Amino acid sequence: LSQRPVLPAKLINGGIAGLVGVTCVFPIDLAKTRLQNQRSGQQLYKNMMDCLIKTVKSEGYFGMYRGAAVNLTLVTPEKAIKLAANDFFRHQLSKDGGRLTVFKEMLAGCCAGMCQVIITTPMEMLKIQLQDAGRLAAQQRVIPSVATTLKMGGTSAVLSRSYNTSPGAQVMRVSATQITRELLKTKGVTGLYRGLGATLMRDIPFSVVYFPLFAHLHQLGQRSSEDSSVPFYWSFMSGCFAGCTAAVAVSPCDVVKTRLQSLRKGANEETYNGVVDCVRKILRKEGPGAFLKGASCRALVIAPLFGIAQVMYFVGVGEFLLGYTPYNIYSA
Repeated sequence: LSQRPVLPAKLINGGIAGLVGVTCVFPIDLAKTRLQNQRSGQQLYKNMMDCLIKTVKSEGYFGMYRGAAVNLTLVTPEKAIKLAANDFFRHQLSKDGGRLTVFKEMLAGCCAGMCQVIITTPMEMLKIQLQDAGRLAAQQRVIPSVATTLKMGGTSAVLSRSYNTSPGAQVMRVSATQITRELLKTKGVTGLYRGLGATLMRDIPFSVVYFPLFAHLHQLGQRSSEDSSVPFYWSFMSGCFAGCTAAVAVSPCDVVKTRLQSLRKGANEETYNGVVDCVRKILRKEGPGAFLKGASCRALVIAPLFGIAQVMYFVGVGEFLLGYTPYNIYSA
């Protein structure tokens, strides 16, 4: 077998990893979107657990999976493009036979990040509308005076009552296809790519940090200089740690992206024209701390996602399904 990675096997691994990972961590991702979108004066949710409990109360268990269908449909091609592109660029950059420098590793990661936004931007655009619908509905149900005094902490009884009202739960049941149709009709294809700049701002630095960091951590786990294989748990830990570090590093860009891609706003929530305007308004109205909203949620989402992805890769599920023996790619 040549040293070149077997692309179909890579794509299968990336795809399966994406599906498994998203199913595991989607509720945390939903909490992240809602926490990032809530403004300082109108806090419906105190933290991630509070958000998930209130979501289950008002929207049922499956309320935590609002928007998951879009993600599950598109995460396979997205992960596949990202992982395959990184491998492809690493292969191209190491053609002279020498070892990849950190700069070249970052360059490969950067190119992979640029490739994936083709799918990431519309996927996240649709997912955010569906994830945020419940927050906006809940905000409508909570009387404005409660919303402002919420941070005082003395209104839990009123709040819990308003969360159990069933008519409110029916507010705005939109589907991804409806949103897509509406966007294409009113804004054309560019409507689906709203927030593209912010997505690039988040995904390119993410890939630049993640891929070299993972490659180096992974190398540390090699059994010996002759035996380049790495234990199963080390792949998982390396993926988790690198993913977690990169996720927190680009968290401010993720907040900007979420705000820009949210089409429907709650009461008294400002609109933004572009990245710079968004950064300026968040800084002025909510302070620098707002850029880390949902950062811990994002770390909790990304770490297992990439941990699972790397395990699928190194176990060689795709190779096995295609009839190659597992592990043979990495023994080269």
